[in-house]
Order: sequence, then structure tokens, then C-alpha cells
Amino acid sequence: MSLETRKIEFVQEFLNLQSEDIVSRLEKILRKEKKTSEKILEPMTIAEFNERIDKSESDFKNNRFKSSSELLAKYE
Repeated sequence: MSLETRKIEFVQEFLNLQSEDIVSRLEKILRKEKKTSEKILEPMTIAEFNERIDKSESDFKNNRFKSSSELLAKYE
């Protein structure tokens, strides 16, 4: 199912909602997700990027990481 189709179906279901509480909760979720996505899209400087690489390499050398199997087990 395409993203456009999913959005249309979501809007149709949203328009049929009768609960003000559900509408309020969905509004809060939407606002929170928009703020989060805006933060994610902020570009980082080359210096910030290099700092992040250095920290990641240091974490790996000092065994401060989780394997993919550990992460997957957390969500099963």
C-alpha cells in the first residue's frame, strides 16, 4: 500500500472519529512527531560529525555497545 493511500485511509478514519479524547491524543502525537522530525533534519557541522565518529569508535573500543541480536531480543 502506498504512502498516499495510507494517508487517505487515515484521514477518512480520523474524520469518522466521535471521541474528542482520541482526537486530542492524536493531535498531541502529531505535534510531538513533527518536533522530533524537525530536530532530526537539522544538519550537523563537520566538526559535530567528526566528534560523533570519534565517540562511536571510542565506545566500540571500550565495549560500550549492543549487538544487533541484543537489540532485536529487547523488542521481541
